[in-house]
Amino acid sequence: MVAAGPHGVNTMALKLEPGTRLVVATHNAGKARELAEILDNRFDLVTAGALGLAEPDETETTFAGNALLKARAAAQASGLVALADDSGLSVTALDGAPGIYSARWAGPARDFAVAMGKVEERLEEAGAADFSAWFTCALAVAWPDGPAVVVEGRVEGTLTFPPRGDRGFGYDPIFIADGMDQTFGEIEPTRKDAISHRAMAFAKLKAALL
Repeated sequence: MVAAGPHGVNTMALKLEPGTRLVVATHNAGKARELAEILDNRFDLVTAGALGLAEPDETETTFAGNALLKARAAAQASGLVALADDSGLSVTALDGAPGIYSARWAGPARDFAVAMGKVEERLEEAGAADFSAWFTCALAVAWPDGPAVVVEGRVEGTLTFPPRGDRGFGYDPIFIADGMDQTFGEIEPTRKDAISHRAMAFAKLKAALL
């Protein structure tokens, strides 16, 4: 998905030169370091938190919409090109929930054991026989003058309970990607990184911008 900015700008022609300073729309320094590695340390990354930028309310109804909202807010506030992401788990039998509310299901303490328990409880309440689900990662890069590029990666799979594995994070211990027999919480991180929704999204972003 590529979103064009105002004035008829063709974002397919936009490229980021090595060394470009990017503001990452997060207050999490660890996420910025992770993104730097994924992007082969090609860019000078600074977090929105380090610049004292406020985090906007995520008022959109899709991962792509929220990623773009955050990127545009950071770009306009900083005057720099901005990178933002939004991701989560969607469950078929729960009509796509928790979806964009994936982090909120973990509560203020971001306790994903609570969130995974909530998913299991909701499936039991629904009497669900279909445990299919998918992870989505949306990435947005926005320029201060308007243009933006948005891409998405998605990996399909099935949920399993109880959670298995202590690798990964979030909902990884209950998610088995199609074609695999171990959860994202059990497999080697390098193996997960090769097939994950984040890997797919970043491959698309690199193809669009590098």
